[in-house]
Amino acid sequence: MRLIVGLGNPEERFAGTRHNLGFLVLDEYRRKHNLGDWDVEKKFKAEVIKVSPDLMLIRPQTYMNNSGMAVSLVANFFKIKPEDIIIVHDELDLLLGKIKIRLGGGVAGHHGVESVMEKLGTDQFMRVRLGIGNTQGFLGEHKINSFKAEKFVVEPFISSETAKVKTMLKQAIKALELLLEKGLEKAQNQFN
Repeated sequence: MRLIVGLGNPEERFAGTRHNLGFLVLDEYRRKHNLGDWDVEKKFKAEVIKVSPDLMLIRPQTYMNNSGMAVSLVANFFKIKPEDIIIVHDELDLLLGKIKIRLGGGVAGHHGVESVMEKLGTDQFMRVRLGIGNTQGFLGEHKINSFKAEKFVVEPFISSETAKVKTMLKQAIKALELLLEKGLEKAQNQFN
């Protein structure tokens, strides 16, 4: 079984914010593939859609910093290996609209990815990284302090960013489809 996890924060006040791009991508994927509504699974601390016997989508309901709890609960229950897990998340170190796909690596200051890594005990899961950085000082951990970054990621996109965000969502769906159908290398070749 493969597991696609969209990272975000569960409260309505976070809907449409930069940090909730993972949720947005999975919602778009759900709509495109007519998958029905999310089921709340309290035992997994997540909203879940079982797409097929081989594929599940989840949106952790534990807040970003504890995302790993939901991921590990689902992975342990269904015996899903870390390399069969795809985490979809916002990435401050990439310019808005850029997508990068990778297996493993550091957390780049992303507390949701850090939580997943801690709970799984490995970094060997796939990541679809969605750029939210801009050129006004929010690009790269070394250029901003953590307080500004934490404020920036929970702000909504501004109107001038909407077109890039829509395009990025469509590209992220294509990246997920390619990952599932053709594997990591093909997806990286097309999107990195």
